[in-house]
Amino acid sequence: MKNVIITGASGGIGKELALHFAKNNWNVIATMICLEQEKELQNIENIKCYILDVTSTDSVNAAKTVILQDYKTIDLVINNAGVGYRSFVELAEDEEIDKIVNVNWLGVVKVCRAFIPVFRLQNNGHFINISSIAGLVNLPLGSFYHATKHAVESFSECLAYEVKDFNIAISTVQFGNTPSNFQKNVTRSEQSSIASYNSLMATINEVVERKTKKNKDLKPKISSEILKIAENPKPKFKRYTIGFDATLLSFLRGLLGYRLFGRLIERFVFK
Repeated sequence: MKNVIITGASGGIGKELALHFAKNNWNVIATMICLEQEKELQNIENIKCYILDVTSTDSVNAAKTVILQDYKTIDLVINNAGVGYRSFVELAEDEEIDKIVNVNWLGVVKVCRAFIPVFRLQNNGHFINISSIAGLVNLPLGSFYHATKHAVESFSECLAYEVKDFNIAISTVQFGNTPSNFQKNVTRSEQSSIASYNSLMATINEVVERKTKKNKDLKPKISSEILKIAENPKPKFKRYTIGFDATLLSFLRGLLGYRLFGRLIERFVFK
């Protein structure tokens, strides 16, 4: 059986991935910041849970030490841990900016940095970095979330050049809003005295909620597609898009260019 590390496995897509990979005969190393967060995973034979805070180099290295004591090889690392922040730049708070950067981008960097030597010595390995359609297109109130996902895309593509001689595959996966606890936990700017901001926030919240509910079949599709990617890693950097929304936005962004695409988004949001 192959061994996969999944970060942020206590809920949402991470939990679904852990369950799906375990069901399909993978040993799942499910990591999370607190073991009390997901007792359900601890009752499955081929899932083992570990404490790992992606924002802390010490935590990443400590988890790595314990994991390598339990598993001789690591075949795949899925960098899934992530948070959301929906805010106007003017109203953004340092603490929230630091949090989203440290989790969504630097967390990926720190986990990859820790396990590259493992893959290099094995002469084999695969990083799947969960991005988002937000890593390719830019939508209102996404300044910080989109920036971190763009960073993950650029980082992953650059990393692929560095590790190509060591048989290490690098993939990114993009998808749109899916029903999970992720959207429920997104931090939002509080209502302000600026009417335009309040109106736009209400519009975006409504759009996201509507699209999230519509994508009720997306979560199992994501798990299924990521398993396929894991079982057939490509030797060169590969970017995958899952779901109708993400595929359509990616196509339109490439077809129209940023100016026409921007006008389309404005008409959709500011109608």
